[in-house]
Amino acid sequence: MTALLWQKPGVSVDAEIQTFLAGDDVLLDRELMRYDIRASKSQAQSLQELGILTDHELADIDAALTDLDAAFVAGEFILDARYEDMHSAIESYLTERLGDTGRKIHTGRSRNDQVLVASRLWLRDRLQQTARIAIEIAEVALRRAESEAMQPIAGFTHLQRAMVSSLGMWWGAWAEGFIDNTQRALDTLQWINSNPLGSASGYGVNVRFDRDAASERLGFNRTQLIATYAQLSRGKFELAALDALGASVLDLRRLAWDLSLFASHEYGYVKLPAQYTTGSSLMPNKRNPDVIELMRASYAAVAAARVEIEQTVSLPSGYHRDLQFTKGSISHGFGRGLGALALVPDLLRNLEWNGERMVEVLDDGLYATDVAMEMAAAGTPFRDAYKAAADPSTWSGRTPEASLSARVSPGGAGNLQLETLQARLDNLAEQLARLD
Repeated sequence: MTALLWQKPGVSVDAEIQTFLAGDDVLLDRELMRYDIRASKSQAQSLQELGILTDHELADIDAALTDLDAAFVAGEFILDARYEDMHSAIESYLTERLGDTGRKIHTGRSRNDQVLVASRLWLRDRLQQTARIAIEIAEVALRRAESEAMQPIAGFTHLQRAMVSSLGMWWGAWAEGFIDNTQRALDTLQWINSNPLGSASGYGVNVRFDRDAASERLGFNRTQLIATYAQLSRGKFELAALDALGASVLDLRRLAWDLSLFASHEYGYVKLPAQYTTGSSLMPNKRNPDVIELMRASYAAVAAARVEIEQTVSLPSGYHRDLQFTKGSISHGFGRGLGALALVPDLLRNLEWNGERMVEVLDDGLYATDVAMEMAAAGTPFRDAYKAAADPSTWSGRTPEASLSARVSPGGAGNLQLETLQARLDNLAEQLARLD
């Protein structure tokens, strides 16, 4: 390992203890490395504005960081056990290449605000990805709601057939859900899009950094002002980001449940794309919906990450090394959640419904509520209509098409108002495009 940034003369380092201290930081920092490089470029610019770096030194540091970024992307520079973390790797690279000029990069900066700004930039990108995927899922669901609006399917309560429903309502529900999820991701992104760089270890430094200029360079919409709050927000912002991701993955869990049931032989409603199933290791006759099941399980990783961070940040103010453990949680939660969500749009595009089977299982009892509502609309007190409609003789002679057409309450099968959802989705897509 290269020399530790904090090591003092006469202080020995125990290898076993250092391994514990470092943990998985080097591996986890591979996700954050490019963001730390980007923030280091901004830091160098701030130092030049203060006269701590000359124009020539700034140009040298900027060029070296550009080269480091390219080498990292190409796999020519590997963040490995030679380094304590990404921060020491960047400083070591600059020092080896530029000597004393490289040693100036840490002026007025702490690894605390380094990891904060890198994490904040990383979270911002991940929330944009979450919004982008949610928009794509909603768009697919809207298109299919339009084209399959009046295809009958049983609506369930308590896992029992309850009323005649439609694919228009099923698809529309997921469309509206993921439109809400997009809004949640963008609102959270707006809230966390604040710059902690320049807060140092949480108590400021005795040079007058132009922190607002750094915020503008890094694309933040505001500066996180009080240095101590920058530290207090670590964990808090990660929890909010996981909540936003979790909204989409929670909906995915329920969507995957529907498809797991609908694809079973007992239902027979839908055929999954072949690539979303796998074979049995023993039974030649089996195709298993493994991808759907893992999608269903993915929310557990997001929820677990949230719990781990929430427990870790049970701390007083100021920096504490406990916070190192939040890196793994947020990385795992977003990795698993976004990985599952990314597979959803193509899955939804390629579902094949068995319309005949869906109609075949619609028994006459599913029209009982229609009968009760018709009688109530004609003037019968609803409780009397409810009792009369329990008589099976009132259910006969009805069709699913007529039942769906009569369901004209806003959002019902006969009045989906999908254009309203489309307008919301278009607005959110425009908001996201402005961030790219």
